[in-house]
Amino acid sequence: MATMEKTPHRKAANSIRPPATSIGVIGWMRANLFNGWLNSILTLVVGYLLLLTIPSFVKWAFINSNWFTTSEQCKAGSGACWSVITANIRFILFGFYPHQLQWRPLLAVLILILLLFFSQNRKYWKKSLAYVWLLGLFSMGLLLKGGLGLEVVDSDSWGGLPLTLLLSVFGLTAAYPFGVILALGRQSDMPVIKSFSVVYIELIRGVPLISMLFMSSVVFPLFLPEGVTFNKILRAQIAIILFTAAYIAEVVRGGLQGMNRGQYEAAESLGLNYFQAMRLIILPQALKIVIPPSMGILISAFKDTSLVVIIALYDLLKTTQTTLTDPKWMGFSAEAYLFVALIYFVCCYAMSNYSRRLEKELDTSL
Repeated sequence: MATMEKTPHRKAANSIRPPATSIGVIGWMRANLFNGWLNSILTLVVGYLLLLTIPSFVKWAFINSNWFTTSEQCKAGSGACWSVITANIRFILFGFYPHQLQWRPLLAVLILILLLFFSQNRKYWKKSLAYVWLLGLFSMGLLLKGGLGLEVVDSDSWGGLPLTLLLSVFGLTAAYPFGVILALGRQSDMPVIKSFSVVYIELIRGVPLISMLFMSSVVFPLFLPEGVTFNKILRAQIAIILFTAAYIAEVVRGGLQGMNRGQYEAAESLGLNYFQAMRLIILPQALKIVIPPSMGILISAFKDTSLVVIIALYDLLKTTQTTLTDPKWMGFSAEAYLFVALIYFVCCYAMSNYSRRLEKELDTSL
C-alpha cells in the first residue's frame, strides 16, 4: 500500500526537468562563455573581433573569389585567386614527375593512405597487417620508381605531396623505435652504452634540423669514395630519423622514470630477464603514459619535414614556392600558402585525433 502511495510522487519527481537555462545550448553558453564577468567580457570582445573579420574573409575567400580563371582576370578582381591552385595543381602535388605518368604517384599516395587508415584500427594489429604493409610498400616503390614493365622515373623527379608523405611517414615510423632504444640505452647500467646514448642525444638535440639536412646533403658526400653517390632523398630521410629519434628518446625516458619501482621488482620476482621485463611489463606501461608528448614530437617532426626545401628537394612547400616564381602568379602567395597550410592541418589534426583515441582505448584507470 505504501508503495502504491509513493508511486505518484515518484512519477511527479521524474517529470520535473532542470531549468531551460541550465541545459542545452543556453546552458552550455552560460557554463563556458558567460561564467563570470571576466569570461563574459572576453566572450564579447572575441565575438566582436570575429564579427569584424569573418564576414570580410568569407567575402574575399568565397563570394568574390576566382577559381578557374586566368591570372589577368584574378588581378582585375577583388577576391581570392584560387586559380593559382587549380591551374597548377598537378605541379604542386607531383612536382617534376612526368605529366603523363602522374597517375602512378597518385595511386601510391592512395595506397599509403589506405594502409594508414587500416593500421589505426587496433583490431587489425595482427601479423597479416605486416605482410599487407610489405606488399603495399613494394607496390608504392614500383609505382614511383618503375620497373617490371613500368617506365623508370629517376628519384630526382619525385616531389610534391608524395615526397612529403614519404619523408614524414617513414621517417617518423623509423625514428620512434630508434628513440625507444636510445632511451633504454640511456637508462642502461653498461657505461659504454649509456655514454654513447647520452652523447648522441645531447649532441643531436644541440643542433637544428637545418644543420643535419645540410650535413646530409653537402658534408656527407665528401666522405664517400670517388664515384660513389648516395640518393639525396635517402640522405634527407636518414637525417630526419636521427634528429627525431633524439627527442623521442627523452620523452620515452621520462615515461620510464615515471614507472613505479614495484613494477621492476614484480618483473624480477616473476623470473623475467631484462628484455622480457621491458617488452612485457615496463615498455607497454611507459609508452602508454607518454602518448601525448610523443605525438607532440611526431607532429612537430612532420611539420619540420618542410625544411628539406633548403636542400632543393621539391616537397609540397618547394613546389608551391616554385609555382609562385612564375610572374603570372607572383601576387597570389596568400592563396597558395593557405592551400598548403590546409593540407598540413588536415594531416596534423588526424595524427592528434588518433592519439586521443588511442589514449582512451588504452586507458585502464577505470
